[in-house]
Amino acid sequence: MTDYEEIAPDFKNALMKTMQTKSPFWSLLGMELVDARKGWAQVRLPFDKKLVHPLGIAHGGAIFSPADSAVAMALMGMLEPDETTTTVEMKLNYLKPFDSGEIVAEARIVYKGARTALGEVEVRNDRGNLIAKGLATYMILTKSAKKFVLKELM
Repeated sequence: MTDYEEIAPDFKNALMKTMQTKSPFWSLLGMELVDARKGWAQVRLPFDKKLVHPLGIAHGGAIFSPADSAVAMALMGMLEPDETTTTVEMKLNYLKPFDSGEIVAEARIVYKGARTALGEVEVRNDRGNLIAKGLATYMILTKSAKKFVLKELM
């Protein structure tokens, strides 16, 4: 990891706690926010039999989820208080199976504009092997715009 600026301690603690206690999807999979800074984050996922498909290895979605989440967490520390974000597009190349131990998704924001951001992510197993590599585009919304978009979709 190169040097990334720390996010405000109160915000970081709130982010860590929120992802641990108020994200049912993260809890379902067993994901954990390891660390987050401005433009960088790590999300861990331990292997569990509930993540496998019939061939006995983790489903691709189980690898995709911490990758997507790591990019989002890396971006969170770069947003203004009235902004939020959502994934617009993501590509993940799967390189090796995930069938034991744990994986850690490490993400970096490579571009942040006023309305979009681009992040890259590497997913490695606990032996340091590259499991997947991805690229994600996020939309940056004001919280009031998010409410409008959600209302229009429902």
